[in-house]
Amino acid sequence: MSNVSILLAWRNLWRHKRRTWLTVGAMIFSNSLLVFSISLQFGSYEMMIDNTLQAFSGHIQLQHEQYLDDPKMRHNLPEIIATAQRLRDELKLENVGARAVGFALASSSDRSYGIQVLGVEPLFEGRVSSIPGLVHEGRYLEKDSYDEIVIGSTLARNLKIATGDELTFLGSGLDNSFAAGVVRVVGTFESGMPDLDRNLAQVSLNYFNDSFAMRGKGHSIAVRAGNIEAVAGLKASIEALLKNQSDLAVRHWEELQPGLKQAIQADMTSAWFMYLVLIILVAFSVLNTQLMSVLERTREFGTMMALGLKPSNLSRLVIAETFLMSSLGLLLGIAVGFVITWYLSVVGFYYPGMEEMAVKFNLPDRMYPEINPVSLLLGPCMVAFASLLASIYPATRLYRLLPVEAMRAV
Repeated sequence: MSNVSILLAWRNLWRHKRRTWLTVGAMIFSNSLLVFSISLQFGSYEMMIDNTLQAFSGHIQLQHEQYLDDPKMRHNLPEIIATAQRLRDELKLENVGARAVGFALASSSDRSYGIQVLGVEPLFEGRVSSIPGLVHEGRYLEKDSYDEIVIGSTLARNLKIATGDELTFLGSGLDNSFAAGVVRVVGTFESGMPDLDRNLAQVSLNYFNDSFAMRGKGHSIAVRAGNIEAVAGLKASIEALLKNQSDLAVRHWEELQPGLKQAIQADMTSAWFMYLVLIILVAFSVLNTQLMSVLERTREFGTMMALGLKPSNLSRLVIAETFLMSSLGLLLGIAVGFVITWYLSVVGFYYPGMEEMAVKFNLPDRMYPEINPVSLLLGPCMVAFASLLASIYPATRLYRLLPVEAMRAV
């Protein structure tokens, strides 16, 4: 398309400034809204992932290769504390915690319930899990804790015990011996996750090893990455470091929490349905503007065709006008959306009631939009593309225009 055509298209846009600015304003508003909404959506997904994973599983777990599909006590890793310390020393990782898992029947003086007993490293569990920060009665396990236990608040109510009471558990050890012990409840936690609060109990890993005859073995090493983007690189580094260790699998959070990924995909699908409605509304606004413009200039187009101009040239002119208008809306919309989103990505975004929820569940009290090329460009580019598609109908009407009849139009 020649420079003359571009200049002519630009001139034609401002023959009706108010109409053009109303259409461009709709584009700017929709593009800004899309930039902010998509950025906030990405930021909320990252917060959702972090908050879900920090509660228990971590971003990465090292497990026996069969443990995920068949979580039996015999599928364990040898020298698990030494392996966790090796990750801390050689990869300079701080957020690493070794664990072992067993099941037992817990009994108080009144009731008995089946529970999951988790052996943890008290000094490091707080770096891979939010549970140590959710203790609302008593305290969490300490470095020298041995025959002490921390349980969920729902489990404590079901067993009718409180901090300071004794709890008896009976299970099966690795060598099929009885795993039995009497422990003192030093704290109860409330995570907001019913399954954890009802079933989970934590003891020190050393005590777990002695009680369940694990002999220094364990079932998983949880690792927290600095952010979601760092998970893939961290996983590759761990695999390279421990490549000679047999029966070891390094699992990504998507393998550990497949339901979380599916929930994000479902939410994204529903959100994009609403975005699509917004994009279609803007496209119809462009269609209306360009159709009115073509109808108003019927005599002008008829005269130009009588002078020898082809309908294809006029159609390209209409599309060029739409392209310039959508480009203006694209650039200004991205600029406005970026400024708003950048500001909120610094100071955070919250709504009434979010602070109370954050305190209760040990979560951040603000959401931070995530600015990236996808969130900045995807929505506005789709608006521009839909606008260009909308201009096809007004442009094709010119092919049916007869010069003589067009020049007679009022």
